[in-house]
Amino acid sequence: MSQFMDSEENTPLLKDDSGSVDSQNDEYKSRWRSIRVMYFTMFLSSVGFTIVITSVWPYLQKIDDSANASFLGWVVAAYSLGQMLASPLFGLWSNHRPRREPLACSIFINVAANIYYVYICLPTSQNKYHMLMARALVGFGAGNVAVVRSYVAGATSLKERNSAMANISACQALGFILGPALQAGLSFIGEQGVSVKVIDLQLNMYTAPALLAALFGLINVLLVILVLREHQVDDYGRHIRAINYVSEERMDVSQETEGDIDQIAVLTSNILFFIIMFIFAVFETIATPLSMDMFSWTRKDAVLYNGIILSCVGVESILVFLVVKVLSQRIGDRPVLLGGLAIVFCGFFVLLPWGNHYPAIQWAAPLSRQAAPLSRHGASSPPPFTWHSSLPPTSSLEWATRPATSCPTHSTPKS
Repeated sequence: MSQFMDSEENTPLLKDDSGSVDSQNDEYKSRWRSIRVMYFTMFLSSVGFTIVITSVWPYLQKIDDSANASFLGWVVAAYSLGQMLASPLFGLWSNHRPRREPLACSIFINVAANIYYVYICLPTSQNKYHMLMARALVGFGAGNVAVVRSYVAGATSLKERNSAMANISACQALGFILGPALQAGLSFIGEQGVSVKVIDLQLNMYTAPALLAALFGLINVLLVILVLREHQVDDYGRHIRAINYVSEERMDVSQETEGDIDQIAVLTSNILFFIIMFIFAVFETIATPLSMDMFSWTRKDAVLYNGIILSCVGVESILVFLVVKVLSQRIGDRPVLLGGLAIVFCGFFVLLPWGNHYPAIQWAAPLSRQAAPLSRHGASSPPPFTWHSSLPPTSSLEWATRPATSCPTHSTPKS
């Protein structure tokens, strides 16, 4: 008798109030279709951040001569600020209404913001503020990440949850990989591109990625509206019919484990994660302008080469993630985390300037190199900073390998 009861508990997905096998299968398939829509949503959230990150600075220079590197920092930060403000709002909305509503709304905002980004070159003045607003709105639309994660956590059993959440992280990493790769591929359109006068559209290497992100967003909205359904199961996979339903098993587990949480360890992990993301965000922000200054790359070259570098870093992060899973099981999480942080420190050492030659200064380039980004500093203009004449540049090989040293920390265990 006890064996029969254990079997019933271990196969909750085959139980249904109606007793119909077809109904069970349909419910199971609908639940996993909805979860896969959430995978795609998470993927697009990452793509929306990285698909234009290497071209923001050249685009900003092109549309507004008054923009400087300091303002670039605000443009990049605007995405995260918008996401930070939107996340609790969409989370609160999803707690009281079907999650399809905040998801569809956030994705629609993301689509509109990307279209806005395409047309920020049209105003005759203050274009840099239009870019700031566009990136903030894209980030606001990406504030649905918390809703996505909560949906997947609530729609999976305890046995399914680890795998589903790992897939969410994998889709997020895939977005970080494909974003720069798509930008690098679209850089061959060039700065001039193609003009579509009917809709006042300038399709070039700066606007094409945003248009592609908007197209992905439209597909995502349709999937959310047509495919996504509300599903919630308990830790054993049994569908929760009532809104205030809480399984007894889940209550027992939470009561036993709630007091065992190490608050100091959690706080330390969050601080370390903040530091790691801060390092990566700083590099993403300064990568394009710094490479243009050090190597005298054209805007097109900077977008292409930095896009390729970040794409390779994303691929490496997937490989490191697989290695870290094995290492953490054998030697523990702490040594793996310390090893990752040590590699990051080595990366900063690699970036130190070596040698006795100096950068090919853009503003002193001959007139035959007008393809280089001379629009802001002509040959007769004074230098914007003085380090060019006293500080050797990082070599191209060092520049290409430095971002890879930050990968181990992105894949180290965060739990």
